[in-house]
Amino acid sequence: MSFFIGFISLIGFLSISPYLRIIFNKQEVIGLVGTYDFTNLPDEIMTKVSNGLVTINEKGEIIPVLANSWEIKDGGKQYRFYLKNNLLWNDDKKFTASDINYQFNDVKIKVVDKNVLDFFLNKPLGIFPTYLNKPLIRAPLIGIAGFYKLGKYKILNGALVDLTLVPNTKDQITIKYKFYNNESDLVTAYKIGEINKMTLTKKSVADTFINWKNSRIIKSVDYSRLLTLFFNNKEKFFANKDMKDAFSMMIDYQKMADFGEIARGPVPPISWAYNSNLKTNIYDIDTATKIVKKEVAASESAQLNLLTSYDYYDAADSIAGEIKKTGLKVDINMITYDRPDKFDLLLVFWKVPQDPDQYYFWHSTQNEGNIGNYSNVKIDKLLEEARSTYKVEERDKIYQEFQKAIQDDPPALFLYYPYVYTIQRK
Repeated sequence: MSFFIGFISLIGFLSISPYLRIIFNKQEVIGLVGTYDFTNLPDEIMTKVSNGLVTINEKGEIIPVLANSWEIKDGGKQYRFYLKNNLLWNDDKKFTASDINYQFNDVKIKVVDKNVLDFFLNKPLGIFPTYLNKPLIRAPLIGIAGFYKLGKYKILNGALVDLTLVPNTKDQITIKYKFYNNESDLVTAYKIGEINKMTLTKKSVADTFINWKNSRIIKSVDYSRLLTLFFNNKEKFFANKDMKDAFSMMIDYQKMADFGEIARGPVPPISWAYNSNLKTNIYDIDTATKIVKKEVAASESAQLNLLTSYDYYDAADSIAGEIKKTGLKVDINMITYDRPDKFDLLLVFWKVPQDPDQYYFWHSTQNEGNIGNYSNVKIDKLLEEARSTYKVEERDKIYQEFQKAIQDDPPALFLYYPYVYTIQRK
């Protein structure tokens, strides 16, 4: 009888232990996947702890935060920023201009006095202040004017195991982040009550919590990532606009819609510069096949090399299947996270910049960011004009035209912004 009662009690305790953790632990415990230290923390942690000199609102306007104001000199090659008075770091040390630690390769910083500093550029750049919205941090994680400050943390073998953010105001609760090696470990941690919130990328895994009465699933779109099929625009095969159009017709976007929100271009729909009048790509394998048969006859090679990573193999396999229907031959090869040197097609998630300035990715002079070797004189000109001014109205007009132009001559096929699933205890 004692054994039976003890056994039942143990089972009962294990069943309610996740609830007991939440009741007695008055803090939000969030699980994240990844290996982090204080030099590479996620943005969601950095922005809670500190601010930048400026911020950018949803209309694209630049709003001063730690800066009080700024002025432009020398035809746009010099920016002088005036800091707000009496700012303090989270450890109560006074914040001065000499604490500014932004790292730019081609910008020199000179401290004029404790509240004034100059930025010297090699050439005028109208949107330069937008680069000053990154939170300023002192080691280990000391910020300025944030809603939270660093509490306890644990490091093992150089990597963070967990860290706690303590609120600076009474209306906020303590947040604890716990870090895991993979999604499987993250899910297990949620099930045993180590964490009470996590975000998953796979719907099949998220669906396992549908019948959990103590949990809710929140589906959202991650507009910071865009699944993109890059063309190697140096290859003669993709020099023909008709061939690029054919590839856009090979994509069955209805199938893609199960995994994310279909994209119409490189600027996400939540951006102030988004062009809502862009056309929607249509799946038409018959027309694509006709174009291929017409163009490939004169092509030097019809054997295509599609590179992707294991995480996106299913999507790559589906795309390759459609390509083969047109008579083209395509091989799928796996890559690491390093940038590949040679490819015909590259399927990866592209990290979309918050600001619509995409000079780094599509301008013909950008060897590092322009991985598809894209070159278009009109696109170059529009990108140069858009970053020459900070006025939102002027930039918006230019980016509307930029999106139309890049849809007419695409450097890549922009497929979808992925769905993510946040699992949270009620």
